Amino acid sequence: MKTQNKTGFAQKVLIYSTLGLSLLVMSSCKKAETTEPAPETSTVTDIDGNVYKTVKIGGKWWMAENLKVTKYADGTSINFVDSLAPDSIWANQHGGTYCSIDKRYGLLYNWDHINDSKQIAPNGWHIPTDAEWQDLEKALGMSKTEANGTGWRGTNEAEKIIPVASIGWPTASTLFGTNSSGFSALPGGCRSFNGSVNSNSNSTFWWTSSTNGDKVWYRNIDYTHKTILRYYTYKQYGFSIRCIKD
Repeated sequence: MKTQNKTGFAQKVLIYSTLGLSLLVMSSCKKAETTEPAPETSTVTDIDGNVYKTVKIGGKWWMAENLKVTKYADGTSINFVDSLAPDSIWANQHGGTYCSIDKRYGLLYNWDHINDSKQIAPNGWHIPTDAEWQDLEKALGMSKTEANGTGWRGTNEAEKIIPVASIGWPTASTLFGTNSSGFSALPGGCRSFNGSVNSNSNSTFWWTSSTNGDKVWYRNIDYTHKTILRYYTYKQYGFSIRCIKD
Protein backbone atom coordinates (compact mmCIF):
# COMPACT_ATOMS: atom_id res chain seq x y z
CA MET A 1 0.00 0.00 0.00
CA LYS A 2 2.84 2.38 0.89
CA THR A 3 4.55 1.47 -2.35
CA GLN A 4 1.42 2.39 -4.30
CA ASN A 5 1.18 5.76 -2.47
CA LYS A 6 4.80 6.51 -3.35
CA THR A 7 4.14 5.59 -6.96
CA GLY A 8 1.04 7.76 -7.07
CA PHE A 9 2.95 10.67 -5.54
CA ALA A 10 5.75 10.30 -8.09
CA GLN A 11 3.24 10.27 -10.93
CA LYS A 12 1.65 13.47 -9.62
CA VAL A 13 5.05 15.18 -9.39
CA LEU A 14 5.80 14.12 -12.97
CA ILE A 15 2.44 15.46 -14.19
CA TYR A 16 2.86 18.79 -12.39
CA SER A 17 6.44 19.13 -13.63
CA THR A 18 5.36 18.42 -17.22
CA LEU A 19 2.47 20.88 -16.89
CA GLY A 20 4.80 23.54 -15.51
CA LEU A 21 7.26 22.98 -18.36
CA SER A 22 4.43 23.24 -20.90
CA LEU A 23 3.24 26.52 -19.39
CA LEU A 24 6.80 27.84 -19.45
CA VAL A 25 7.18 26.90 -23.12
CA MET A 26 3.82 28.50 -23.96
CA SER A 27 4.81 31.66 -22.10
CA SER A 28 8.11 31.80 -24.00
CA CYS A 29 6.29 31.36 -27.31
CA LYS A 30 3.97 34.23 -26.49
CA LYS A 31 6.94 36.46 -25.72
CA ALA A 32 8.63 35.43 -28.98
CA GLU A 33 5.51 36.34 -30.91
CA THR A 34 5.51 39.91 -29.54
CA THR A 35 6.02 42.39 -32.39
CA GLU A 36 7.13 46.00 -32.50
CA PRO A 37 4.32 48.57 -32.41
CA ALA A 38 3.10 49.69 -35.81
CA PRO A 39 4.52 53.04 -37.01
CA GLU A 40 2.41 56.15 -36.42
CA THR A 41 0.71 57.21 -39.67
CA SER A 42 -1.31 60.10 -41.07
CA THR A 43 -1.93 61.82 -44.44
CA VAL A 44 -1.11 65.05 -46.29
CA THR A 45 -2.76 66.58 -49.38
CA ASP A 46 -1.02 68.50 -52.20
CA ILE A 47 -2.39 71.35 -54.33
CA ASP A 48 -3.69 68.87 -56.96
CA GLY A 49 -5.76 67.10 -54.31
CA ASN A 50 -3.54 64.02 -54.17
CA VAL A 51 -3.68 62.47 -50.69
CA TYR A 52 -0.45 60.85 -49.51
CA LYS A 53 0.09 58.41 -46.68
CA THR A 54 2.65 59.68 -44.18
CA VAL A 55 4.65 57.89 -41.48
CA LYS A 56 6.66 58.94 -38.45
CA ILE A 57 10.22 57.60 -38.51
CA GLY A 58 12.84 58.63 -35.97
CA GLY A 59 10.55 61.33 -34.63
CA LYS A 60 10.04 62.96 -38.05
CA TRP A 61 7.11 62.78 -40.46
CA TRP A 62 7.89 61.47 -43.96
CA MET A 63 5.68 60.86 -46.97
CA ALA A 64 5.08 57.13 -47.41
CA GLU A 65 4.54 57.68 -51.16
CA ASN A 66 6.45 59.48 -53.91
CA LEU A 67 5.34 62.96 -54.90
CA LYS A 68 3.04 63.20 -57.94
CA VAL A 69 2.01 66.86 -57.96
CA THR A 70 1.83 68.74 -61.30
CA LYS A 71 1.63 72.29 -59.93
CA TYR A 72 3.69 74.49 -57.67
CA ALA A 73 2.18 75.70 -54.39
CA ASP A 74 1.08 78.95 -56.08
CA GLY A 75 -0.89 77.03 -58.71
CA THR A 76 1.61 77.43 -61.55
CA SER A 77 1.77 74.34 -63.76
CA ILE A 78 5.03 72.41 -63.91
CA ASN A 79 6.45 71.70 -67.34
CA PHE A 80 5.71 68.16 -68.53
CA VAL A 81 7.76 66.00 -70.91
CA ASP A 82 6.28 62.66 -71.95
CA SER A 83 8.41 59.61 -71.18
CA LEU A 84 7.97 58.57 -74.83
CA ALA A 85 9.22 61.90 -76.14
CA PRO A 86 12.66 61.97 -77.81
CA ASP A 87 15.46 61.94 -75.23
CA SER A 88 16.77 65.26 -76.50
CA ILE A 89 13.60 67.08 -75.41
CA TRP A 90 14.18 66.16 -71.76
CA ALA A 91 17.93 66.79 -72.03
CA ASN A 92 17.40 70.33 -73.35
CA GLN A 93 14.86 71.44 -70.73
CA HIS A 94 15.57 74.47 -68.58
CA GLY A 95 13.65 74.98 -65.37
CA GLY A 96 11.43 72.57 -63.47
CA THR A 97 10.22 69.58 -65.52
CA TYR A 98 8.60 66.25 -64.73
CA CYS A 99 7.73 63.03 -66.52
CA SER A 100 5.67 59.95 -65.74
CA ILE A 101 6.91 56.38 -66.24
CA ASP A 102 4.48 54.53 -63.96
CA LYS A 103 1.92 56.61 -62.07
CA ARG A 104 1.72 53.98 -59.34
CA TYR A 105 5.21 55.06 -58.30
CA GLY A 106 4.77 58.83 -58.50
CA LEU A 107 6.42 61.26 -60.94
CA LEU A 108 10.05 61.92 -61.82
CA TYR A 109 11.34 65.49 -61.46
CA ASN A 110 14.53 67.26 -62.39
CA TRP A 111 16.25 69.14 -59.56
CA ASP A 112 15.27 72.64 -60.70
CA HIS A 113 11.95 72.19 -58.85
CA ILE A 114 13.69 71.96 -55.52
CA ASN A 115 15.49 75.27 -55.97
CA ASP A 116 12.32 77.08 -57.13
CA SER A 117 10.83 79.67 -54.75
CA LYS A 118 7.30 78.64 -55.86
CA GLN A 119 7.81 75.37 -53.94
CA ILE A 120 6.73 71.94 -55.04
CA ALA A 121 6.13 70.38 -51.61
CA PRO A 122 2.72 70.52 -49.90
CA ASN A 123 2.19 73.39 -47.47
CA GLY A 124 4.11 72.73 -44.25
CA TRP A 125 6.44 70.23 -45.91
CA HIS A 126 9.77 70.43 -47.77
CA ILE A 127 12.30 68.41 -49.76
CA PRO A 128 14.62 66.69 -47.24
CA THR A 129 18.25 67.71 -46.97
CA ASP A 130 21.08 65.20 -47.18
CA ALA A 131 21.39 65.46 -43.37
CA GLU A 132 17.68 64.64 -42.93
CA TRP A 133 18.11 61.57 -45.11
CA GLN A 134 21.03 60.56 -42.90
CA ASP A 135 18.81 60.95 -39.82
CA LEU A 136 16.30 58.61 -41.46
CA GLU A 137 19.02 56.06 -42.21
CA LYS A 138 20.32 56.19 -38.64
CA ALA A 139 16.75 55.68 -37.37
CA LEU A 140 16.71 52.51 -39.51
CA GLY A 141 19.85 51.26 -37.75
CA MET A 142 22.71 52.64 -39.86
CA SER A 143 25.72 53.87 -37.88
CA LYS A 144 26.74 57.53 -38.03
CA THR A 145 30.03 56.58 -39.71
CA GLU A 146 28.23 54.60 -42.41
CA ALA A 147 25.62 57.33 -42.90
CA ASN A 148 28.40 59.85 -43.55
CA GLY A 149 29.96 57.62 -46.20
CA THR A 150 29.28 57.38 -49.91
CA GLY A 151 28.31 54.44 -52.11
CA TRP A 152 26.36 51.47 -50.73
CA ARG A 153 26.20 51.78 -46.94
CA GLY A 154 24.72 49.90 -44.02
CA THR A 155 23.52 46.31 -43.65
CA ASN A 156 19.81 45.75 -44.39
CA GLU A 157 18.29 49.23 -44.12
CA ALA A 158 16.80 49.04 -47.62
CA GLU A 159 14.72 46.04 -46.58
CA LYS A 160 13.18 48.13 -43.80
CA ILE A 161 11.80 50.68 -46.27
CA ILE A 162 10.38 48.46 -49.04
CA PRO A 163 7.09 46.49 -48.97
CA VAL A 164 6.93 42.95 -47.62
CA ALA A 165 8.19 40.27 -50.02
CA SER A 166 9.46 42.96 -52.40
CA ILE A 167 6.03 43.87 -53.80
CA GLY A 168 6.56 45.84 -57.00
CA TRP A 169 10.17 44.72 -57.30
CA PRO A 170 11.56 41.93 -59.56
CA THR A 171 10.81 38.40 -58.38
CA ALA A 172 14.53 37.63 -58.46
CA SER A 173 15.26 40.54 -56.13
CA THR A 174 17.95 40.20 -53.47
CA LEU A 175 15.74 42.41 -51.34
CA PHE A 176 13.04 40.85 -49.19
CA GLY A 177 11.23 43.77 -47.66
CA THR A 178 9.88 43.99 -44.14
CA ASN A 179 8.75 47.63 -44.44
CA SER A 180 9.09 47.78 -40.66
CA SER A 181 9.51 51.56 -40.95
CA GLY A 182 6.36 52.08 -43.04
CA PHE A 183 8.31 54.05 -45.68
CA SER A 184 6.97 51.82 -48.51
CA ALA A 185 9.58 52.39 -51.24
CA LEU A 186 8.60 51.28 -54.74
CA PRO A 187 10.80 51.00 -57.89
CA GLY A 188 10.09 54.34 -59.55
CA GLY A 189 13.11 54.17 -61.88
CA CYS A 190 14.75 57.34 -63.19
CA ARG A 191 15.34 59.50 -66.23
CA SER A 192 18.95 60.19 -67.19
CA PHE A 193 20.34 63.67 -67.81
CA ASN A 194 20.48 62.78 -71.52
CA GLY A 195 16.77 61.88 -71.50
CA SER A 196 16.96 58.06 -71.56
CA VAL A 197 14.47 56.28 -69.31
CA ASN A 198 15.01 53.42 -66.84
CA SER A 199 11.61 51.78 -66.49
CA ASN A 200 12.63 48.22 -65.59
CA SER A 201 11.06 48.44 -62.11
CA ASN A 202 14.34 47.42 -60.50
CA SER A 203 15.49 50.60 -58.76
CA THR A 204 14.42 53.91 -57.28
CA PHE A 205 16.16 57.25 -56.78
CA TRP A 206 15.29 60.23 -54.56
CA TRP A 207 16.54 63.79 -54.62
CA THR A 208 17.80 65.62 -51.56
CA SER A 209 17.84 69.43 -51.44
CA SER A 210 21.60 69.50 -50.70
CA THR A 211 24.19 70.35 -53.33
CA ASN A 212 27.81 69.25 -53.66
CA GLY A 213 29.38 71.86 -55.92
CA ASP A 214 27.35 71.91 -59.13
CA LYS A 215 25.87 68.46 -58.37
CA VAL A 216 23.24 67.20 -55.92
CA TRP A 217 23.19 64.51 -53.24
CA TYR A 218 20.68 61.71 -53.83
CA ARG A 219 19.66 58.26 -52.53
CA ASN A 220 19.21 55.03 -54.47
CA ILE A 221 18.14 51.47 -53.74
CA ASP A 222 17.94 48.62 -56.26
CA TYR A 223 16.99 44.97 -56.31
CA THR A 224 20.60 43.73 -56.03
CA HIS A 225 21.35 45.38 -52.67
CA LYS A 226 19.94 45.37 -49.15
CA THR A 227 21.70 48.65 -48.44
CA ILE A 228 21.19 52.30 -49.46
CA LEU A 229 23.41 54.26 -51.84
CA ARG A 230 24.42 57.87 -51.15
CA TYR A 231 26.11 59.88 -53.87
CA TYR A 232 25.78 63.04 -55.98
CA THR A 233 24.91 63.64 -59.63
CA TYR A 234 23.75 66.12 -62.29
CA LYS A 235 20.67 68.25 -61.69
CA GLN A 236 19.21 67.26 -65.07
CA TYR A 237 18.34 63.71 -63.93
CA GLY A 238 14.70 62.79 -63.30
CA PHE A 239 14.31 61.32 -59.81
CA SER A 240 11.46 60.69 -57.38
CA ILE A 241 10.80 63.01 -54.44
CA ARG A 242 9.80 62.22 -50.88
CA CYS A 243 8.86 65.15 -48.66
CA ILE A 244 9.42 65.64 -44.93
CA LYS A 245 7.34 67.76 -42.58
CA ASP A 246 8.69 71.19 -41.55
